[in-house]
This record gives sequence, C-alpha cells and structure tokens, in this order.
Amino acid sequence: MPEWLVLTLAMLAACVVVVVITLVRHRRAPEDEDPNETPDVIEYMTMWIGVVYAIVLGLAIAGVWEARSAAQDHVQAEAQALHEISERVRVYPADVRDRIRDDVNAYVGHVVTTEWESMADTGQLTERGTELLHEVRVDVTDYRPATDFEAQAYQPVLDQMATADQARNARADSAAPTMPGVVWFGLIGGGAATIGMIFALQIRRTTRELILAGLFSALIAFLLFLIWDFDAPYSRGIAASADPFLSLFPDAKG
Repeated sequence: MPEWLVLTLAMLAACVVVVVITLVRHRRAPEDEDPNETPDVIEYMTMWIGVVYAIVLGLAIAGVWEARSAAQDHVQAEAQALHEISERVRVYPADVRDRIRDDVNAYVGHVVTTEWESMADTGQLTERGTELLHEVRVDVTDYRPATDFEAQAYQPVLDQMATADQARNARADSAAPTMPGVVWFGLIGGGAATIGMIFALQIRRTTRELILAGLFSALIAFLLFLIWDFDAPYSRGIAASADPFLSLFPDAKG
C-alpha cells in the first residue's frame, strides 16, 4: 500500500473517530448538561497537556530528521571516499590501478542494488558487501609503492580507505529504526490523551467545533506518520538515497 494512502487513511480515521465519539457522547449526554460550565482546572490541564505534547512531538521530529540527515551524510562520505580511491590510484601501475577500480565498482554496484534492498527490507547490510569492501582494502594495503611518487599517494589512499570503512559502519548503525518502542508508546499515548481532552472540555455538536476537532486529530495523525516515515532512514518514503554512489560511479553495476 502506498505511503501517501496510509497517511490519508490515518488522517481520515482520526477525524472519523473524533466526530463519531462526539456525536455519540452528545446524544447520550444529560439534557441539563451545560458545556459552558467546564471547570477551570480542566481547561488549565488541557492547555498544559497540549503544550507538553507539542514539545515532545517537536523533539521527536527533530531527532528523526537529524538521524535521516546523518544517514545521507554517511552515504555521501562513503561514496566520496571510494571515488577518491579510484582517482588517486591513477599513479599506480595499470594492472594494480585497474584491479582496484574494478573492485571498487563491484562494491558500489552491490551497494546500490542488493545491499540497498537489504537495508530497506531488514535494516541490515549484507555479508557480500563486507567481503567486497575487504577485497578493496586488500588491494590497497597490500600494494608496495615502487617509486617516491607512488609512495606519496599511498598514505592518502589508505586514509580514504579508512574513511570509506568508517562510513560503511556508520551506515550500518543508522539502517535500523532509531525510535525506541517506549518512545512510540509515549507518542501514541500522549496523542490519545491530548485528543481525549477535547471530550473533557465537552465540545458541542456545532459544525465549527467538529471541524476543528477533526483537523486537530488529523494534524496529530500526520505528525506521528511523519515521525514514523523518518524513523527508518533508508527504507521509507522520505528516505536517504543512493544518488551519491550513482553520480560518482555511473558505470558501476550490481
């Protein structure tokens, strides 16, 4: 099911639930009930529950957005480091240079096809990707520079290899969802409590109040969906992409 459809259904469901509960409550309310006599303490509690929940939602959105941005930075750093390796080995002998570049292309091809799907489906990297990167490391570290010019390029290539390995490990750490279950419990429970306070204020069945209650519930549903969508940086709608690999290695194939 497309994510936009999931979002639409969630927002509509939130609106329908609030409207239905309001109508049922209004029908079963005593005839002498006066909505204008809501105690001040309830209005005060409602205000603070809304403020606290808004702060929690803001922090959660900021956290998952930062995690998503960091995930994209890891991809960019890894792709750039591998590109630097391919370019810097141009001073090596032709057979060594071509072997390193072929292994780099093989690794990149595996990442943008098989491994990217694995991250989206399971939140984990593949063993094959680890093996391919190890082959690149062996190619780089086992070569013995024959000239001073090659020796000058050797250490920078090693540094870029370490950067690529570090970025891959960071990508592995950020592939899984970042929000703990207890946080989701608080977000969903807080949303239910915040919407529930609408009924504590004894809203009436006027068109204006029903519309506002429905829009308020739909907004909370949208924000929760946004957090869920950002929570898995490599697998959901607004996800980190493999474009840095594809732009720097247009000829790489899986």
